Amino acid sequence: MTTTDQPLAVPPGLKGVAVTGTTLGDVRGEEGFYHYRQYSAVDLAATRHLEDVWRLMLDGALPTTKDQVAAFRAETAAARVLPAEVEQALPAIVSASRGGPLDSLRTALSLYGAARGLRPLWDVDARARRADLVALAAVTPVLTAALHRLNRGLPVVAPDPRLDHGANYLYMLTGDRPGPEAARAVEQYLILTVDHGFNASTFTARVIASTGADAAAAVVGALGALSGPLHGGAPSRALDTLDAIGTPEAAEPYVRDLLARHERVMGFGHAVYRTLDPRSEMLREVARSLGGPLVDLAVEVEGIILALLAETRPARPLYTNVEYYAGVVMNACGIPRDMFTATFAVSRVIGWLANVAEQADERHLIRPSARYVGPEPPAPVPPEPG
Repeated sequence: MTTTDQPLAVPPGLKGVAVTGTTLGDVRGEEGFYHYRQYSAVDLAATRHLEDVWRLMLDGALPTTKDQVAAFRAETAAARVLPAEVEQALPAIVSASRGGPLDSLRTALSLYGAARGLRPLWDVDARARRADLVALAAVTPVLTAALHRLNRGLPVVAPDPRLDHGANYLYMLTGDRPGPEAARAVEQYLILTVDHGFNASTFTARVIASTGADAAAAVVGALGALSGPLHGGAPSRALDTLDAIGTPEAAEPYVRDLLARHERVMGFGHAVYRTLDPRSEMLREVARSLGGPLVDLAVEVEGIILALLAETRPARPLYTNVEYYAGVVMNACGIPRDMFTATFAVSRVIGWLANVAEQADERHLIRPSARYVGPEPPAPVPPEPG
């Protein structure tokens, strides 16, 4: 191999490497800003409903008339119906699963894809592909809630077509019709987490889509990436930290001990943001609107932690990330702690599938190279042991 044949040297984890173009959005870490298409994601969460943002990501435009709003909501509500064979298999999936909610959800979505007869992305036209993408995002909260309730020995709650997507998820999960404050808080959290650049799970979905595989395969792969603690597991861990601290007075010694042991303070710092995480700022206000002792504790402890981080790491201070208040908001709305990451998936599947559609349009296989760093070949093969 000549020098010119050598693969390009790239940073670990492809950090800072742009692997393709996208029209879906971007994260500007130095500015503390991110967007879905041409709109600020935070502005969308403040002013629009989840179905509007879903349509924006999928079709490229927000609805501009009440008829468009109603049509898309009717389309997504109708797509929540599970095939009978999938519904009947859910108890067995729960019984066989020895992991967390994402493990059983991966299995259920794989079965759903097979039952729906999903074909490779490159073998279906744009209209059929869009219907598949809507259906996969629509059934994810249905499956998530049903699997959770079966795991708890509770009856499954069927989706209510009269409820919006976020409120319906909360209803199916808890069994109680949510009040408007909780429904809106969950919806805003879901909007804020629909997409966030080429994170690990989104990139995984695009790699799978680039092979032409069916859309369910891409979602299942993305869920596998999300299941890792470095990607999707932080909201519950951030809440565990608040539980361990207990009172504002205990925050400083607890955090100083963590920092002395060079351990991570969960809910602080981000791989991309070098300033305030806009998602955290908005969720702080959402949490305050819900109120309660945990919210009060979270706000006070956040200030203490930020001051300690600025004191101990002045060269590169860390800021509150989305996971810190995500756990607080979900807890206040009645979502169990072990369902935090699965709830994140309910939102992020919309972004994954928008990326799947974009990648399918490119029809280009993602096939990077690796730099070989092992012993110099070719070496003589030793004889078999006599």
